[in-house]
Amino acid sequence: MSVLLPNLRDVGGKQADGGLVQTGRLFRSALPMPTDIVPAAISWPPATIIDLRSDMETAREPQHPMSGAGVSVHKISLLSELRPGDVPPTTLIDLYQYVLKTTSDRLVNVVETVATSQGATLIHCAVGKDRTGISIAMVLSLLGVPREDIVQDYLETEKNKEAIIARLHLMNGTNLPAASSDFLQTPVEAIEGVLNTWDAHALGAVGWFTEAGGSENTVDQLRDSMVKP
Repeated sequence: MSVLLPNLRDVGGKQADGGLVQTGRLFRSALPMPTDIVPAAISWPPATIIDLRSDMETAREPQHPMSGAGVSVHKISLLSELRPGDVPPTTLIDLYQYVLKTTSDRLVNVVETVATSQGATLIHCAVGKDRTGISIAMVLSLLGVPREDIVQDYLETEKNKEAIIARLHLMNGTNLPAASSDFLQTPVEAIEGVLNTWDAHALGAVGWFTEAGGSENTVDQLRDSMVKP
């Protein structure tokens, strides 16, 4: 049965440094399926898909669901395995900080992939909320989008919760993990914690990005490709 692709939205149209973020350039969503319905106004499929899921999540898939649609799929997991001595995150606030701490180099890879894409890019994880939210926030921060607009984009997921839960059931069967109810929330404190981490750097998000291994050339390329004066 075909359904609307859950949590799909264009993150363009926001004010950025030097202009507006282009529409039709960067999208976010839950895990896309070939049978998903996409609004007619969106050119589909995108040229590039960035899959943020872990190896454990994709172990049963012979290939990405959209790999046969002429799409360039990049697998960049933003959820690393716990290391000896690590305390498992018990809240989304802790989880987001754990992602920043343990996979900052991969977040750099996400930005590099968006910056070099020859067309529209879709970023997704399982439901398009947490890892996707962090990635989108990174891109928008580097573009100079105001903090309140980044937070608002994150909170938009709350409106799509029923569709997200349905997609989780499709992927995992009828039984979801016991902690799922807490992790299906979209607490503003979680994304604000991420933004606070970047803002705490002396050079802001750009400084954090370059310290994590990114380059200022990538930031310039991202802005050139995504911001319309």
